[in-house]
Amino acid sequence: MLFVTHLAAAALVGRWTRLAPAWLVVGAALPDLVDKPLATVGLVDVYHSVGHSALLVAVAIPVALVGRAGLAVAVGWGSHLLLDAAHVIINGRAGDALFLAWPLTGPADPLRIPPGAFFVYYVGTPAFYLEVGFWLALAVLVARRGLSASTVAER
Repeated sequence: MLFVTHLAAAALVGRWTRLAPAWLVVGAALPDLVDKPLATVGLVDVYHSVGHSALLVAVAIPVALVGRAGLAVAVGWGSHLLLDAAHVIINGRAGDALFLAWPLTGPADPLRIPPGAFFVYYVGTPAFYLEVGFWLALAVLVARRGLSASTVAER
């Protein structure tokens, strides 16, 4: 999934829960904010490593116990991992979901393309069309909400 979709999905989780959307978005951003720079400078050889490891649940649980903000960060982080795993599975690369067990294991043949080139690869994949559907549904939701608010304001 593309980075902005993770942020939008986390904000939507905030609408369905009593968790603060801002903290959900922070948590959803963390995996890419950690892993993309690490891979870009060559400290790791894949773009799903430390921040994308489900083994961080050992860190997420204490963070979640800190309070509602910590819980929101942990849930946002978890939503990112879930969406990324769903993305590779939908695109027929279920073995790539092994990134969740980094550093114990990883995909046998991971995509090692930088984020910009990844977008070109991504366009036209099944997950891409699912993501387009997500954004269209979100646009409809926002448009309906905007129309509802303007109708109420006119009364």
